[in-house]
Amino acid sequence: MHEIVEKASVLIEALPYIKKFRGKEILIKYGGAAMCSEEIRENVLQDLVFMNYVGIKPILIHGGGNAITNNLKKKGIQTRFVDGLRVTDKASMEVVVETLAEINKGIVHDINKFGARAIGLSGHDADILSVVKRQASEDVGYVGQITSVNIQPIKELTEFNIIPVIYGVGIDQAGETYNVNADDAAAKIAAAMGVQKLMILTNVKGILRDPADEGSLISSLRVSEVQSLIDQKVISGGMIPKVGACITALNGEVKKAHIVDGRIKHSLLLEIFTDQGIGTEIFL
Repeated sequence: MHEIVEKASVLIEALPYIKKFRGKEILIKYGGAAMCSEEIRENVLQDLVFMNYVGIKPILIHGGGNAITNNLKKKGIQTRFVDGLRVTDKASMEVVVETLAEINKGIVHDINKFGARAIGLSGHDADILSVVKRQASEDVGYVGQITSVNIQPIKELTEFNIIPVIYGVGIDQAGETYNVNADDAAAKIAAAMGVQKLMILTNVKGILRDPADEGSLISSLRVSEVQSLIDQKVISGGMIPKVGACITALNGEVKKAHIVDGRIKHSLLLEIFTDQGIGTEIFL
């Protein structure tokens, strides 16, 4: 009986958050190592379906870097990075689009299987992401810098409680397709839409003061503190663009931004619907 009562307490704890976010949009960026585990994938998609059923409007932006690298290798195309950007020629760009479209199709299929309704969107075909060629220390090819976001195709879905599932490719004025960093796409779309939350799923507990000690989690962080932590190398490597994406979203009037450990079962629900939450919250 005690366990049954505890379950009821969990539901009551969630109630104010359901009321707060009902009818509101929350954007989730799903990618990297979090995409490599079938168990994590299933938990993430089930969380989205739950959110949808209680009246929240989730938007999913996904990447696919590991799958892209594997598919390029199968075609005999070498993967090379410059300044953290994947060098993308015409042949590579075709593989990028094919891979992301296939991942997108699978995610949409599984969300629908779990009982919600989802529709896939690409940043270029749906004219969501307008880009210019990104500059780096050398030519990186078809890598785009986002210049503007068209939210209309996304709004047309969320208004009818359909989950948009978007992958990050953009289009320039000449109609050329460009690869776009998924963290950046998530941040720019979140800012353009003014969502209630941006949640970036990753494979660590959050921002740690000591990478070897998960007990050193920084649970909340002001934007004004970020540069100091970068200088101290507390925030480093792949965490820098994730934190940068959170700051971009917050500057675009997104209410809250979170870096969440996707390895934790139902991490999205724990962050949204519990008093304590998980991961690192970044705020202005």
